[in-house]
Amino acid sequence: MKSVLSILFIIPTLLTFTLSTLINLPKIENQSIKKETWIESKLKNMSIEEKIGQMLMVYDYSKEMNNELLNKFEKIKPGGFILFSENFESFEQAYKLIEDINNTSEIPMLIAVDQEGGRVARIKNLPDQKITEIPPMYNLGLTEDENLAYETGRVIGEELRAFQINMNFAPVLDIYSNEKNTVIGDRSFGNTSDLVSKMALSFAKGQESTSIISVYKHFPGHGNTFEDSHYTLPIITKSKEELMNLELKPFIEAINNGAYVIMIGHLAVPSITNDTTPASLSKEIITNLLKTELGYDGLIITDALNMKALTNTYTKEEIYINAINAGVNILLMPDFNYETIEIITKAIKEGKIEEKNITASVRKILELKYDNLCKEKTYSREYLGSLQHQEIISKIP
Repeated sequence: MKSVLSILFIIPTLLTFTLSTLINLPKIENQSIKKETWIESKLKNMSIEEKIGQMLMVYDYSKEMNNELLNKFEKIKPGGFILFSENFESFEQAYKLIEDINNTSEIPMLIAVDQEGGRVARIKNLPDQKITEIPPMYNLGLTEDENLAYETGRVIGEELRAFQINMNFAPVLDIYSNEKNTVIGDRSFGNTSDLVSKMALSFAKGQESTSIISVYKHFPGHGNTFEDSHYTLPIITKSKEELMNLELKPFIEAINNGAYVIMIGHLAVPSITNDTTPASLSKEIITNLLKTELGYDGLIITDALNMKALTNTYTKEEIYINAINAGVNILLMPDFNYETIEIITKAIKEGKIEEKNITASVRKILELKYDNLCKEKTYSREYLGSLQHQEIISKIP
């Protein structure tokens, strides 16, 4: 890792324009307040409905904060929002939308996006703004250059921060070990655990240097499947030992390097669960394997809950209840309406979910927000599509 660390001394010379290093504490009343004091104060004053809201990362394709959308935010009080290409019409419009979303909450919001590079890039050139085009991560992996991986992560991070985005669902830790796998394919850094670990972790460090929270995905590994969980449930036929020897290695490296957030895929692993329960709803995979056996103590988020790998088999109630009981902290893309709150509240009252588990998840979410969103660096619009960024990315074949 020495090569990665050494570039920290080189970075300042790579930029000729001015970096705004404003460090702020958004929505936190007193910049000197201790983390535990702030967290306990928030928890004490939250209703159970507001705690549930913190566990929801919602979406909406609107391009502006209209009255209908504002009413949803005010009623549901979600802890996060994921953006899609539909939300980006221009830089000015998107910046205003994100600003308005942030202003709906007294607690800092997680503003997320899928900006992996290659075919998964929600933000592309806009009418009023050029965006640096990032090649697929497989191409980056071919270079085996950790420094370049770090710089690529930094480029993506700086451009996302210019929009006020603070979380990216990247890097992909899946290993491209099945040539029939078009779902992952060139989204992966490569076909060996060592290469994926080395490049993905360097990418994440570069991204995190810009105050972006990296989300490592898709545990326990989507690389050896050919089914697409957007449409059906992929089943991994490998034994646990085989997974430990390949697919799980990059996740173990991420855990050992302090990963803040891991995304759980909608993947069935019968060798671990003895059935076809998706990993995202499985206590055996999330609590027993990821948390207990692998020692992960960070935040856990599901993949999108509207994917057919889940909805073909499970009701909304089953999805929400099973995911929370499995050990998930954030539900990605549940229905953005008050029924979601009602379903989970009802489950708590009926004893199907323990309220202490909700509180524990919210405490972990608030810890993440305090540690990351309270010291964000702000990057100017000049970074977007800059010559310096293009020069770095041009080194990727």
